[in-house]
Amino acid sequence: MGIRGLMSFVEDHSNEFFTDLKLRDTRIIIDGYALFHRLCFNSNLELRYGGDYDSFADVVQKFFESLFSCNICPYVVLDGGCDISDKKLTTLKDRAREKIQMAHSLSIGGGGYVCPLLIREVFIQVLIKLRVCFVQCFSEADRDIVTLANHWNCPVLSSDSDFCIFDLKTGFCPLNSFQWRNMNTIKGTKDYYIPAKCFSLDALCRYFSNMNKALLPLFAVLCGNDHINLPIMETFLSKVRLPFGAANSRGRRHHRILGLLNWLSHFAGPTEALNNVLKYLPQKDRENIKELLCCSMEEYQQSQVKLQDFFQCGTYICLDALHLGLPEWVLVALAKGQLSPFISDALVLRRTFLHTQVENMQQPNAHRIALPIRQIIYGLLLNVSSHLENMFWSALSARPLAFSEVERINKNIQTSIVEAVKLPKDPFNLSKLTELSLASRQLLLLETLKVKQTILDPVPALLKLPIAVSCYWLQHREAKAKLHHLQALLLGMLMGPLHAIINSPDTEGLQKDGAKMLYEEFQRMKEQTRPGTRLDLDTAHIFCQWQCCLQMGMYLNQLLSSPLPEPDLTRLYSGSLMHGLCQRLLTSTSVESLLSMCPEAKQLYEHLFSATKSYAPAELFLPKSKSNSKKRRQKKQGSSRSKNRVGTVSDTRCWYELNNRFGLLMVENMEEHTEASELE
Repeated sequence: MGIRGLMSFVEDHSNEFFTDLKLRDTRIIIDGYALFHRLCFNSNLELRYGGDYDSFADVVQKFFESLFSCNICPYVVLDGGCDISDKKLTTLKDRAREKIQMAHSLSIGGGGYVCPLLIREVFIQVLIKLRVCFVQCFSEADRDIVTLANHWNCPVLSSDSDFCIFDLKTGFCPLNSFQWRNMNTIKGTKDYYIPAKCFSLDALCRYFSNMNKALLPLFAVLCGNDHINLPIMETFLSKVRLPFGAANSRGRRHHRILGLLNWLSHFAGPTEALNNVLKYLPQKDRENIKELLCCSMEEYQQSQVKLQDFFQCGTYICLDALHLGLPEWVLVALAKGQLSPFISDALVLRRTFLHTQVENMQQPNAHRIALPIRQIIYGLLLNVSSHLENMFWSALSARPLAFSEVERINKNIQTSIVEAVKLPKDPFNLSKLTELSLASRQLLLLETLKVKQTILDPVPALLKLPIAVSCYWLQHREAKAKLHHLQALLLGMLMGPLHAIINSPDTEGLQKDGAKMLYEEFQRMKEQTRPGTRLDLDTAHIFCQWQCCLQMGMYLNQLLSSPLPEPDLTRLYSGSLMHGLCQRLLTSTSVESLLSMCPEAKQLYEHLFSATKSYAPAELFLPKSKSNSKKRRQKKQGSSRSKNRVGTVSDTRCWYELNNRFGLLMVENMEEHTEASELE
């Protein structure tokens, strides 16, 4: 993030650019994106198995409890969707490629850092549980963070080197020197503080001959950041004869940073410096380059958004969002984190990124299974204001139902075109979607997931959506789930209820003891899958597919104002536990023997299994030898998977059934049109 090499450069000059802080009794503005990545990657969490969300939630809770102990009042600011200008598209695609390579490395036993698919949603749920104030910006949050921090005269906590460029009144605290795990007490008191370091922009400018701090945005764009990275700048950098420095890449970057700052320090201000930069470029390119550089430098100015109004009054006003003419309820839900940035990207840009997990790279990406759910989401988003349609969608008039998805194909990325399901504006006008009856919204959700309401009646409220999603998952031929996969998944869903029994003051001793024994047994199974154990790629891919279904099921549920309660993700799925359970169920343990110690868990499991069993393919329950012979017979009969992403006959029937229930023709063309419009 930010300017490559700048953070390590300033940290190498820690004595010159940083001051030590004993942080307490203050507000602090936290870059939410940077924080949840830091906590995910620097807490010794297992990343290969698709997310130990319970362990991650515990780390997040401990972080904020440390702040509360020091009387630090946190305000978390999260990035929203992609910028309307789409200026970071190249950067986003590069990161998508990098993530694929790291996911592949993790899948074969190597290293890498890939956030589990639902990590952001888990993070937000913990913030809500702890009553931490947070906001989700409409697009990138950096400028809004700076404006709020300067308004309240408090520091910013992040790991983004862009905050070394912004003029922050109270400074910027990097996350990697924020010692929240090592709280100390002020001598002679019982008051806790967190040791931290604070970057000083004034100190940086003093070090470079008292340079004008207004030159730093130009420095950032000349170095290349997330918004701009012009190859022609190499012409300028070579002609001003900056020192080459060390042979390694870090050394070269540091010498370039040092040389650029020294060079810029000779100018009184950015106008003079920019004119000198342009002298080194071909005459024909100067005007265009000047416009690009000036536009990119504006990204380091304060924003017009007043986040203090949101935190104090609940009012979020973003002019860019208002100009789009989006429904008021959508803007409010986005600001409150009740809708994902995935929704705003689809709504504004008609393009989404499908994030890669640690999956089997030789198989189609795990998101394919959830395509029919996304097509309904896209269909709902199509019924938006004509203003947005005229401003941004006119180029797509030849394909009025088309959305583009950036997805993994093998170990690269591809942009695929998919067709939304066309839904009638009445009753599915996005502006009035919240006015639809609960029954109508629930019907659309359950028909999309191909599940009957009666199946969910015995299921506890917080597990209704996960079970509905599991029924959808089991019905898809792309999911090659076996019985032990389903059993492991349902056993994992018991963790939340077990945790509730153990921590409830009303639970009787014998009941609590049984729940505690089972909970501890599950924890031991998690430990069996620690680093060093081989990853079962097929099992990993199957559970990745389930997570994709859950993610899109949640997004559709949110878009429909939650006709089913949102599940508690913090104790719903633990990847290490899923893989540990699969190993145990295949070798030595039966579900019955596991649950014998806790009758309450056994009864709940039976309800969950009964709900999903009716949607599972018959071969799931056949003995292994019979199941394999059935597959061989199917193969001989010429059964093969379609190469195109086309809905099955049962999918099509489901959509027509949905049409008939509403008495409307919703689907004009149920075959999906996929084209590789861009293969990087």
